[in-house]
Amino acid sequence: MAEVIPAAVLRNLADKLYEKRKNAALDVEGIVKQLAAAGEHEKITAVINLLTTEFTYSPQANHRKGGLIGLAAATVGLTSDAAQHLEQIVPPVLNSFSDQDSRVRYYACEALYNIAKVVRGDFIVFFNQIFDALCKLSADSDANVQSAAHLLDRLVKDIVTESDQFSIEEFIPLLRERMNVLNPYVRQFLVGWITVLDSVPDIDMLGFLPDFLDGLFNMLSDSSHEIRQQADSALSEFLQEIKNSPSVDYGRMAEILVQRAGSPDEFTRLTAITWINEFVKLGGDQLVPYYADILGAILPCISDKEEKIRVVARETNEELRAIKADPAEAFDVGAILSIARSQLSSEWEATRIEALHWISTLLNRHRTEVLQYLGDIFAIAKDPQHFRQIVVFLVDKFRIDHSLLEKRGALIIRRLCVLLNAERVYRELSTILEGEPDLDFASIMVQALNLILLTSSELSEIRDLLKQSLVNPAGKDLYVSLYASWCHSPMAIISLCLLSQTYQHASTVIQSLVEEDINVKFLVQLDKLIRLLETPIFAYLRLQLLEPGRHIWLFKALYGLLMLLPQQSAAFKILKTRLKAVPSYSFNGEQLKRTPSGNPYQFLHQMPGGSQITEDGDIPVDGGGNSHNGINFAARLQQFQQVQHLHRLHSKAQVQSRKNSTSLSKVSNLSQVL
Repeated sequence: MAEVIPAAVLRNLADKLYEKRKNAALDVEGIVKQLAAAGEHEKITAVINLLTTEFTYSPQANHRKGGLIGLAAATVGLTSDAAQHLEQIVPPVLNSFSDQDSRVRYYACEALYNIAKVVRGDFIVFFNQIFDALCKLSADSDANVQSAAHLLDRLVKDIVTESDQFSIEEFIPLLRERMNVLNPYVRQFLVGWITVLDSVPDIDMLGFLPDFLDGLFNMLSDSSHEIRQQADSALSEFLQEIKNSPSVDYGRMAEILVQRAGSPDEFTRLTAITWINEFVKLGGDQLVPYYADILGAILPCISDKEEKIRVVARETNEELRAIKADPAEAFDVGAILSIARSQLSSEWEATRIEALHWISTLLNRHRTEVLQYLGDIFAIAKDPQHFRQIVVFLVDKFRIDHSLLEKRGALIIRRLCVLLNAERVYRELSTILEGEPDLDFASIMVQALNLILLTSSELSEIRDLLKQSLVNPAGKDLYVSLYASWCHSPMAIISLCLLSQTYQHASTVIQSLVEEDINVKFLVQLDKLIRLLETPIFAYLRLQLLEPGRHIWLFKALYGLLMLLPQQSAAFKILKTRLKAVPSYSFNGEQLKRTPSGNPYQFLHQMPGGSQITEDGDIPVDGGGNSHNGINFAARLQQFQQVQHLHRLHSKAQVQSRKNSTSLSKVSNLSQVL
């Protein structure tokens, strides 16, 4: 390119003195202008390539500075023809924004400023990259670079506001990614862009507000007063726009506001509760699914230490209570009750009173739905004559609406157990389910109750009692009471036996299972049980594995379960690994003896007092192996087998019914063809 750009010009373009570089740039501008007038665009491309490769990407800082000023000069020389060369010109300038030399970064800002002045709207195609670069430069360590970046930023804002090519849809993801940055300079930069874009009539920033609303609220607690003020100003403007807009996405923003209403920052709480207040007035049906969450935000604020927050929270609470929503329209009575119930334990009296007020209001308006969620347990369920009625009603609701059992069953039953005595509740549920005519529902319900029993902290006392079933009369009574309905699910029975340490009976039950019992549903339940055996609740059982001679029936039961599992399943590997971990030492002298009943496989161990242990370490009552602590295991097994026989007959009837239905459908279709 020596024939186009003289060597002296190129030398001066890389000189350490700014004046020489500036004069060389003017020469480049003149040369490019002449080439453009002559239509020599190939030579112009060559000039730009030279400035890029030999200068802007040079390891020498002065060369890079010269390259930047040279590219800006070339753009000025091109004037109206510059747009077609921007793909060559802009990228090396953007690359220079991350240069280690602050002076190079400064000249990059200057160069891009001059380029932008020439091309204006054609510049928009590079907006996302430019915005990203400006965001970083706004927090630059060099004050001069920051100043240059601010000048460039103002120009870019002017270009964007007058352009019809700007894409807000492409810009929002960039904005959202940066909204939680903590640097104060970046925060000011972002709020500035939000404010500018919101002022453009053709750009719908309100429609995208949920994407950056949380970030603005986050800035309300910034240590800088100026940033807090700017964020508050932007939020106030948006809230005013919401009041005047016919279409607003209240739902997504409500979720954000609920979280921010619990902020430790006072100003953030006040702003959030103020927004919630307006949303309750304006949101209408859109907010119905979020009423519970909103109430959860309001009730604590009623007792806030700041009076302004208390005033707005009380007003919002009254507005919300005045809305008479219909449960058929997504108004979740159960969720509202759950929030109110949780706030009854608040340390603040005002919050507790309002929570009670809500429970009273819901009882008056939606008594049937409240009974469904047992919210009236305070007034009714503690009365013995109403207790069974309430539990029967609950079971009926679960029978009619399986989704209620699936989604909120555990919560309802756990709450009921806490308030009305867990043992009493479980005994009553078992009695009702024992005679349940809908066998499919009975099985599902028992499986749900069994899982709650095995996992919920609220039922820990029941679990402790059941562990003493072989030595404690109260434990025995509870075991027998639950057994009757647990028979509807083989896996529930096995779980009950393992929990109650009736391991010999567990082994017997496992061996009594037939082919029809071991289906997909059974294996899914078995998988859950195996995983539960690895939880702290069954720690005592795992520790018993350290005494293999004393707990031989436990081993037999666990190996029985192992034999039922597919070898490639995760549950098989978990249980197999656990059993492999058992110490391989001897049984310490325990002997395998033939028992009086003639069972050659029963292990007997000698106790110090002369007694014998026949159920994995527990002292029998009759010595026959079929009854311990008054539990007739032979009768229990017969009871289980009878119930399972009914389930098998029911399953066969369902299969036959489906076959008959399919056959009739085929005959009908054939008749239509003929």
